[in-house]
Amino acid sequence: MANNNTAYAGTSGVAKFDVGGSATTIASVISFNLTNTGDVIETTAMGNTARTYVPGLTTATVSMDLYFVDGDAAQAALQTGPGAAAATIELYPSGASIGQKLSGEMIVTSFEVAAANDGAVTATVAGQITGAINVANL
Repeated sequence: MANNNTAYAGTSGVAKFDVGGSATTIASVISFNLTNTGDVIETTAMGNTARTYVPGLTTATVSMDLYFVDGDAAQAALQTGPGAAAATIELYPSGASIGQKLSGEMIVTSFEVAAANDGAVTATVAGQITGAINVANL
């Protein structure tokens, strides 16, 4: 296990998506974001002078910005993902050989392509994780 004790450069990040049962690197990722949140359940009883809570369910979402590459198998799987079954997403914030691997089963909720006459064609992906996020140290 090789962890770093300083900040990582975002340029080292890698994202992979399940293509035919194999984790396949997604081409031309600009950025990705994993948001993992937990609900709280209020347990305040009458007579309490302060609110009390217990942990509830967790939920996680993923978003990615890409340069659109229509010949990339992983981007194609993401593009056809809305309405399809969950598939494995793997995110490596500091590269595929150091730091952490964050993974889970993701349902693609949207795939948006944007083109402008003064820039590259991009795609934005959003997904809902079903179940828990797995964190593994590399």
